[in-house]
Amino acid sequence: MSRIAAEIWTTLAREHVQDETLRARRAAPEVTGRLVAALDADGRRHLLVLLLPDESDLLDTQSRGVGVVTRELQVLGQEAGRYLDITCHDSAGHDAFDLIAGELADRLVAGRETASACVTRVLARWRRFWGHLPQQLLSREEQLGLFGELWFLSVWLIPKVGAPEAVTRWRGPFASRHDFEWAGRSVEVKVATSARGRIHRINGLDQLAPPQPGELLLFSLRVHEEAGATNTLPSVISTCRALLGTDPESLSGFERSLAQAGYSPAYEEEYAKLHLRVAEEGLFEVRDDFPRLTTAQLPGGAPPGVERIEYEINLGGFGHLCAASRATDATML
Repeated sequence: MSRIAAEIWTTLAREHVQDETLRARRAAPEVTGRLVAALDADGRRHLLVLLLPDESDLLDTQSRGVGVVTRELQVLGQEAGRYLDITCHDSAGHDAFDLIAGELADRLVAGRETASACVTRVLARWRRFWGHLPQQLLSREEQLGLFGELWFLSVWLIPKVGAPEAVTRWRGPFASRHDFEWAGRSVEVKVATSARGRIHRINGLDQLAPPQPGELLLFSLRVHEEAGATNTLPSVISTCRALLGTDPESLSGFERSLAQAGYSPAYEEEYAKLHLRVAEEGLFEVRDDFPRLTTAQLPGGAPPGVERIEYEINLGGFGHLCAASRATDATML
């Protein structure tokens, strides 16, 4: 992900500003001349986007830590005119602000949307994450798990039931028992990386217990880490956003769930290093002959002193339980 150079703020900080004067420099001169970085007399960071004559104003007070107003400005060293003034009110968000600037520069130079549309879309993308920064990087296991849920969401569920319903069904980030839940049915998503096949780790005695009332399906995704593979966590997120792009409410719900899952765009560059090839996928019926341990099989629960039960299952010999190996065949969704 692009970001503006930290040296720009350092240089601006050395320059003296008074009253309402903004000292400014182009934020990404090698990309676009329309984006300006500025500091005010109180040391607050601003991003200024020069509006074209036919572009509309924008006022945004919804984004935590960031505000947007439209102002007529005479900026020192820059062109006078009408600007979108994006102000960072929280110094803890400076790193995210630099990433916002990089994304804005890329969108402005692309020229596919107005400046107001660029700012609105970028801030909507970051709004859910602002309050979560700084945040720890997801572990490799967490990245794989989130990739699996998003693969099922984008490839299997959204094409079947539509964006609003699919986003509503995604419950994994909210500590629900199963990753996807709706009336009468749940889906648990598992990702395997073993060369030996569909081997999945199960956490606890309740994870493969069906909803009450209803049926449980297990979505098995087997992936291989390969440098030449094109699938990454950021790429599947981008696919989801594209599918939800025409439905602002669903997109907002998706971003909220993504933030709840612990994902932050601040680490996209790091997450993009994990390249995955999808080797096998399938939707399995979890019924009586499915390999699992449940509280029903251990009526007394775990033995005294046993705090947690984890085990592995191998679906290699249970092909008869595979209800669909392609999204188009998943009639039960």
